[in-house]
Amino acid sequence: MKKVFEVLKKIFVLFIAFILLVSVSFFIYHKFQLSKEAALLKREGTFVKFNNKKINVYNEGKGEDTFVFMAGSGIAAPVYDMKGLYSQFSKENKIAVIERAGYGYSDVFNDDRDINKILEQTREALIESGNKPPYILVPHSLSGIEAIYWAQRYPDEIKGIIALDIGLPQQYVTHKFNQNLVDSLTVRGINILTKIGLHRLVPSSTYNPEVIRQSFLTEEEKEIYKALYYKQFFNDDMKQELLQAYENGKKSVNLPIPKETPILFLDAIADQYKNSKYTKQKNKDYEEFAEQLEIADVIKIRGTHSIYLYVPDEIYKLSMEFINKDVKKNEILRDEKI
Repeated sequence: MKKVFEVLKKIFVLFIAFILLVSVSFFIYHKFQLSKEAALLKREGTFVKFNNKKINVYNEGKGEDTFVFMAGSGIAAPVYDMKGLYSQFSKENKIAVIERAGYGYSDVFNDDRDINKILEQTREALIESGNKPPYILVPHSLSGIEAIYWAQRYPDEIKGIIALDIGLPQQYVTHKFNQNLVDSLTVRGINILTKIGLHRLVPSSTYNPEVIRQSFLTEEEKEIYKALYYKQFFNDDMKQELLQAYENGKKSVNLPIPKETPILFLDAIADQYKNSKYTKQKNKDYEEFAEQLEIADVIKIRGTHSIYLYVPDEIYKLSMEFINKDVKKNEILRDEKI
C-alpha cells in the first residue's frame, strides 16, 4: 500500500510539474507574440489622459447629432467590432466610439469598475475628445447599465438611447449576476488563463469569427483586430466589471426610471432560442421598462446577441425612424415646457 501511495505521489508531482512547464512555456510564447503584434497596433482615435492612464475615443462623420457607441462586455476591439454598424451612422451623423478602460486602445486601469467611476471617465473622455452633449447613446449588452444610469444621473445630456439587446440594470440585480461562488471562480479562472495566453489556443472563442468573415474591415484591420483581442481579452478590467455588475445594477435600480429619455429597445431573437424562457423573459422585461417611459418602443430583430454584426442596415433604418419621429418630437415638447 505504501509503494502504491509513493507511485501516485510521484505521478501527481510529475503532472503538476508538466502543467507548470506548459503554462510557463505558453506564457513566454504569449509575451513574445504580443511584442511582435505591438507593431500592428496603430492608434485609431484620440487619447484622453486620466493621471497616467489613457482612454481612447474614436470619432467619425459630421452632423447635428452625436451617436455614442458603447460596446458590451468582452468586446476587446470596439472600434473594429462595431465598424459595420457605426459606418452606417457616420454617413450623415457624427459618431464616437468610447473604448472603456481595458478595451481597444485604452489602458487597463485596474480599478474597482464602479459605475460612477466608469460614467465619469466616459463623460470626461467624450468632452475632451471634442464631443459635447447631448448624445444619442448606442449601448450593447452590459453597457446598458451605464447608459440607463447616465440617463438617470444626467438626463439633459442624453437625447435618446438605441438599446442593442442590452442588459437592463434590474436583470443583473434580479439574477444576482456573478454573485455565486461558481460564477465568480469561473470569471477569475478565465482571467488567469488569458494572462498565461491560453486563449490563443481557441481563437474562435477569443474573437468573433463573423468579424473576420465579413468585409467591413480591410485585411490589415482584421489583423489589428485579432492582435487587440490577444492583448486585451478578459483582462483585469473586463473581469472586474463583470464581478461589479450586480452592485452597479443596484445603484441604477435605486434611482427613478428616466421617464423622459426616449429609448428604442432592439431585442435580438435567435431562431434556436426564440421559444426559450430566457428570450421570453428578456422581451417581457423590455416591454415593462418601456411602458414606464414617455417615449419608447420595443422591436424584435432576428439574430444573435451581437446583432450589430448581422443587420446593420436594419438597425440604422429603425434607429433613424425612431430619432426623426419620436426623439425630435420629444425635443419640441421639452422646448415648449421651457
